[in-house]
Amino acid sequence: MGITYIKVNESDNVAITVNAIASGTEIMDGVKANQDIPQGHKIALCNIAEGEAIIRYGVTLGYALTDIQKGDWINEHMLQLPIPPSLDDMSYAVNLMSDLPEPPVRTFMGFPNEDGFAGTRNILGIVTTVQCVTGILNNAVKKMKETLLPQYPNVDDIVAINHAYGCGVAISAPDAVIPIRMLKNMVKHPNFGGETMIISLGCEKLTLEMLIDEDYNTPENVLTLQEVNGHDAIISEMMKMAQHKLKKLNKRQRVELPLSQLCIGLQCGGSDAFSGVTANPAAGYSADLLVNAGATVMFSEVTEVRDGVHLIAERCVNEEVANKLAAEMKWYDQYLENSHVDRSANPTPGNKKGGLSNIVEKAMGSIAKSGSSPIVEVLSPGERPAEKGMIFAATPASDFVCGSCQLSSGMTLQVFMTGRGTPYGLAAAPVIKVGTRNDLKNMWHDLIDVNAGPIATGEATIQEIGTLLFNEIIDVASGRRTCAEKYEIYNDFTPFNPAPIT
Repeated sequence: MGITYIKVNESDNVAITVNAIASGTEIMDGVKANQDIPQGHKIALCNIAEGEAIIRYGVTLGYALTDIQKGDWINEHMLQLPIPPSLDDMSYAVNLMSDLPEPPVRTFMGFPNEDGFAGTRNILGIVTTVQCVTGILNNAVKKMKETLLPQYPNVDDIVAINHAYGCGVAISAPDAVIPIRMLKNMVKHPNFGGETMIISLGCEKLTLEMLIDEDYNTPENVLTLQEVNGHDAIISEMMKMAQHKLKKLNKRQRVELPLSQLCIGLQCGGSDAFSGVTANPAAGYSADLLVNAGATVMFSEVTEVRDGVHLIAERCVNEEVANKLAAEMKWYDQYLENSHVDRSANPTPGNKKGGLSNIVEKAMGSIAKSGSSPIVEVLSPGERPAEKGMIFAATPASDFVCGSCQLSSGMTLQVFMTGRGTPYGLAAAPVIKVGTRNDLKNMWHDLIDVNAGPIATGEATIQEIGTLLFNEIIDVASGRRTCAEKYEIYNDFTPFNPAPIT
């Protein structure tokens, strides 16, 4: 029959089903399903009275709204959300793991940069100051890819960082610092090799002075459309600038580099109840291998760590890092409160269909991707790291906003865990897709790069899949294309803009 359920912690009073089970199925001695239970959903292992805690991961997910009988299917309608952990007086530096697993290798083949992390790709990046230029820039990029890019075999791609920002916004509002910082940092993204093109309109609120340093504001790097005479002339000027940049980028070569020059991002999307027991723990083990080798690894998504923030704080290396963690959580709590919502707005219908009852359950699975490494720094959205090691980069949980924030922080390769499935990808950095269950890999055989499903069925361990994922990261960072890259599946760059739109 094989494994029919997964119980994470000895104190848990629920387990999740490895596959859908029919009413009457005995999953363990004395526990039979009272109803048909979908794959990944919870079954009560004992009687739970109204008001009593429902426990998974050794954590209270919520409180029973009605009496629950042993063998009952427990879904999102049966739990009352608990009060979130306090952000005041959190313990810190009390769970600092020093005995991290030994990585199989400590180098990769990347593109060195004079400043910051090394590139995993060699891309001509084009950053815009305002959405107004997108249409004409897209025309130019299409022509560049058709006529110029084939001439420069060492350049992987030409990527326009189009976005819905730059004008019609409260550019001086305090929170405008976030989208401005994101775009400013994208100019210096490691995969762009210091040769980023800047395309502006000329009358936007996001001025060139806000986006780039004075010494970069030259005709070699910047084109302002309102200063050029018509469509064809604009395209011609863009083509000339691109050819000049491509010649320089084509000279870049991959060389063997220490993993200390690698910056990896971790993110979940389309999560399910298996995320916290297969893909995310495997990614966490891989992250520990990377950190032990000197790499920088970022994990994110504020609402998806909020209910486990006290566990994150215990891994913060000092009071300064813990205080920054608390400050980012408080800022986001207020951000949600301003719109009269809270963290409970996070789980999607798909998350719930995959067995996640509420944000507490989702958060406990989400933080598993951060492994056990000490947390050396906390970043505001789109901020660049000053330390190397495990970093919490505060971002929204939205896949495309989180991905864009991590890109702005210098991430050059992302590992993306999914249970329900998503074709998400990024143009500016490769994305390795990790599936949580065998069914997803079988269905999306050409979209999922790594399958963590064998962990659920007992065919592989977390350490085995984590090591496999580590090797996949090294290979992709060294040039091997991911599934998303093969099909050119790329989501839009989406700045996080909590400031008003005017």
